[in-house]
Amino acid sequence: MRLSELVAYTDRLLAVENFSDYCPNGLQVEGRAEVKTLVGGVTACQALLEAAVERGADAVLVHHGWFWKGENPRIVGMKQRRLATLLCHGISLIAYHLPLDAHPELGNNVQLARVLGLTITGTAGGNGRTPGLVLLGELVQPMSGDAFAAHVAARLGREPLHVSGDAAPIQRLAWCTGAAQSFIEIALNAGADAFLTGEASEQTVHVARENGLHFFAAGHHATERHGVPALGAHLAERFALNFAFVDIDNPV
Repeated sequence: MRLSELVAYTDRLLAVENFSDYCPNGLQVEGRAEVKTLVGGVTACQALLEAAVERGADAVLVHHGWFWKGENPRIVGMKQRRLATLLCHGISLIAYHLPLDAHPELGNNVQLARVLGLTITGTAGGNGRTPGLVLLGELVQPMSGDAFAAHVAARLGREPLHVSGDAAPIQRLAWCTGAAQSFIEIALNAGADAFLTGEASEQTVHVARENGLHFFAAGHHATERHGVPALGAHLAERFALNFAFVDIDNPV
């Protein structure tokens, strides 16, 4: 598979042109022109790059790539070592951030719903061409806050931070993977009983408590490790690629 064709297809699939993002989506570092082996991971950290080298990867597919807005642009230290690993081995870096969160079949949010057994009923928070990043849904059966926290821990292998809401069982849920704690008011306005994301900020606790909303921070990494495997499997099947997902543990 030609690298250019693979990236062009994936850009179209994820509709990257519809997103104003914090980083470039698609091809971030160009390696060899042909792709046979694709290695996926959540973040393009050094450990993932070394695993890709060991597996003879032609390209690395991630959710968290490089070149974020506002960062120091100099290629020194850790950045230099990461980039050198790719360039020395002719490996490409392909990254999809918000487009991978939002995709209706392969995205992090939809894949998290499947892992947790949630029924999706809609989206919230979109504007213009950009789809809403917050998903809305329902539990198969109402649960207490503590019971849902235990359910999340069992499915994700990580105990979530739980800020208790009111005493009523959780039926309607809003969620967005990663660092989406600032979307808590979108969840409130949508009438959710609970909001699930990856991280929490200091003010998130007060917003949840004062509005009787259950809040769950289940880990940035833990909530976003399902989109890349889904996308990688799709690309592997369509283009007869060898694909392997490498889960580099991250407790955050």
